[in-house]
Amino acid sequence: MKNTGFSIAVLTDRRDDALRLRHPIDDLLPELEQRGANVETLQRTGHAGSYGRVFTDSSTIIYHVDQAALDDEAANDGSEALQRFVREVRAENAEIPVYLYGEQLTARRIPDDVLGEVAGVINAFEDTPSFVARLIQREANRYVERLAPPFFRALMHYANDGAYSWHTPGHSGGTAFLKSPVGTLFHDFFGENMLQADVCNAVEELGQLLDHTGPVAESEARAAETFGADHLYFVTNGTSTSNKIVWNSAVAPGDVVIVDRNCHKSILHAIMLTGAIPIYLKPTRNRAGIIGPIARAEFSPESIRDKIAAHPFIDDPDVTPRILTLTQSTYDGIVYNAEEIKRTLDGAIEVMHFDEAWLPHARFHELYRGMHAVDERLPRTTESLVYSTQSTHKLLAGLSQASQILVQNAENRQLDPNIFNEAYLMHTSTSPQYSIVASCDVSAEMMRGVGGHALVEETIMEAMEFRRAIIRIAEETENDDWWFSVWGPDTPAREGLADRAEWELTNDQHWHGFEHVDEGFTMLDPIKVTLMTPGLDTDGTFDRTGIPGLVLTKYLAEHDIVVEKTGLYSLFVLFTIGITKGRWNTLIAELHRFKRAYDRDAPLREVMPEFVAVHPLYNNFGLRELCDALHGAYRAGDFANLTTDVYLDEPEVAMLPSDAWAAMTTGRIEHVSLDELAGRITAVLLTPYPPGIPLLVPGERVTEGIVNYLRTEAELATRFPGFKGITHGLGTGEDGRITVACVRES
Repeated sequence: MKNTGFSIAVLTDRRDDALRLRHPIDDLLPELEQRGANVETLQRTGHAGSYGRVFTDSSTIIYHVDQAALDDEAANDGSEALQRFVREVRAENAEIPVYLYGEQLTARRIPDDVLGEVAGVINAFEDTPSFVARLIQREANRYVERLAPPFFRALMHYANDGAYSWHTPGHSGGTAFLKSPVGTLFHDFFGENMLQADVCNAVEELGQLLDHTGPVAESEARAAETFGADHLYFVTNGTSTSNKIVWNSAVAPGDVVIVDRNCHKSILHAIMLTGAIPIYLKPTRNRAGIIGPIARAEFSPESIRDKIAAHPFIDDPDVTPRILTLTQSTYDGIVYNAEEIKRTLDGAIEVMHFDEAWLPHARFHELYRGMHAVDERLPRTTESLVYSTQSTHKLLAGLSQASQILVQNAENRQLDPNIFNEAYLMHTSTSPQYSIVASCDVSAEMMRGVGGHALVEETIMEAMEFRRAIIRIAEETENDDWWFSVWGPDTPAREGLADRAEWELTNDQHWHGFEHVDEGFTMLDPIKVTLMTPGLDTDGTFDRTGIPGLVLTKYLAEHDIVVEKTGLYSLFVLFTIGITKGRWNTLIAELHRFKRAYDRDAPLREVMPEFVAVHPLYNNFGLRELCDALHGAYRAGDFANLTTDVYLDEPEVAMLPSDAWAAMTTGRIEHVSLDELAGRITAVLLTPYPPGIPLLVPGERVTEGIVNYLRTEAELATRFPGFKGITHGLGTGEDGRITVACVRES
């Protein structure tokens, strides 16, 4: 058997009386090894989950049946253990061959539900070890050969074929790197497989990503089936590009579009590129800086019609909006009832686009039923075409920039693939990175069948256990002491999965901090975990002392833990299908160490030496002293409420975004300092990080509140170097002052 890195797992029993079967096993294992198999012998345990990666990196499982336990009808331990093992294997992997190995094993002794799930039964001494090894080898090979989906299989075949390359890329399968010392370093780091698989679209046997032919098309069709879509397209430059493809396929200059004001900046870029006229739906916020949902009423056709009638650049108040784009879920994990929105707006908007960059997992678990855009198990729309754009690299197993576009046809309207592909060609490189394409293919295949449900359920379970651990530690902490909290329902310290009702936002809950939410309309995705630090309540009330999120983030980064996003007094911890118990327990252990360092006011030069080396100003600071100083500054300036209120302003729309962008590209702009900024028309997106949501879109006038925010942010950055956020769109003048590019007005 070709050595693929997969092992044949042999699970033996702990019982001493099973030792009488060791002799035939000892004869079988060498026969398997002689045929090139990696054989791993493991002691059986009472829980299939104890076997770790056995279900994923084995090509076959040989289960050594304890005959004595099967014969013990009173105890029935053997049958129950066998049934439980097979059931748990099949819950994660429906295809891996499982063989039962023992003596005198027959259908009279083996439970029927087990016999229906195994590949075969092997009785010691009936067949020769050589014959049994060949049988197992054959099935193991077949299993491994069937694993790879079409494109990845074709790519592996091409890379392993050893053919000379006479096409781009110029490194020719990695050979060019070996002609230089630094290139050799690169070659050794990434490995020959990746470099041999880095080919151009001239390789016909791999098909064409741009034309969706060959193995690429086969894999896209297979992924569409997996995700329940009518069409699915792989995208290699992230969901930023997927969003622009959808928009360029559907939106023309002057079209009225409905957009979540909380949208990703790629949607705003699409507005500028297409020349559309945007109508914004406004989300709520709590005073801790967490973005909440858009009210249900804003999605009504009547509300949208009122907004259209009030817009200064729309002449026809009866125009049908071309597209709706909704952020589903938000960065902080708020998920909308997609089915309700589709029912409400079906026919009132021509195209509904759900930006599900953070929600590709929802299709595969019942917790999210009705809360994602494309689901063939539920009724489709009648008139409106539905798109979902998903970042498979965010929560699934795609490489960075791996993305996909899902399309669901309406009953009376279908996608025109030829027209759609013209937009696809506009935004896709003619030299796509095939390793990203392969990761799109593989990440979709991983979610197929029972595997997808198992992966998502495990992720939810790990997130729930982390949440419960944080809550339990807080409950066990002395009354006069402190600990961290998690944003979400006060989940009781119990076993099991999340209950959907617990995670739906309601007005009688206080944990979310939103002034009003609509019952049955939104939920919090439990795998999006916001860790709250002491110092600020969700209503904007500052405590006497506090731990700003930026301090904890920089401490954790110096101790090899990097979080996804940082708020004023929060950290966003993302649970993906790649999370492990070891990883989140390590985070909790480091939080304990931070607490001890804070409590004793440990010198920063001791606990954050790399940070102090860059910022020697803090050499004599203690950790608690730094937290007190930064917290005091936030509290004195009421910075939490300032950062919330600045998003609640309604800026004046002075120009269309595309016109403001055109002013910048043609030089009709000037760089304006903060002192003169109020009232000017911005030509750029003004986007603070965190939270990464634009304050202003090109064509809008700058408010006094925004100027005040920018000035306060600059003052804090001067007082506390190393602890400032980043605002995209700001420039620096020759005199060192902060500037913003604004449209020159006559």
